[in-house]
Amino acid sequence: MRLPIDTVAVQFMSAGPAEPVLDFETKAPRLDGNGQPLYSVHLFAISPDSYDTLTVKVASEPKGIGNFTPVKVTNLIASTWDIGGNHGVSFKADKIELAKVTIN
Repeated sequence: MRLPIDTVAVQFMSAGPAEPVLDFETKAPRLDGNGQPLYSVHLFAISPDSYDTLTVKVASEPKGIGNFTPVKVTNLIASTWDIGGNHGVSFKADKIELAKVTIN
């Protein structure tokens, strides 16, 4: 099942730079349906009443992201998976980019 996530009340910070997603067996870069290379970005998700960490896959490498970089996540989707008795949730986004930070 694919579930869109409303990110309006969530702030995201990267936990490090984007990393290429590699095929487990061949170690070749994995591509999305459009032939774009996939990248994983480890994120801290912070809302007013909770926080969590998650890894989000995105096509094309997000630029300028390092440790504790505020980012904007566009069209975040959670997908459930079940393979060989193992199951979980994976996250994918259309885009991860530097967030515009305003100081009051």
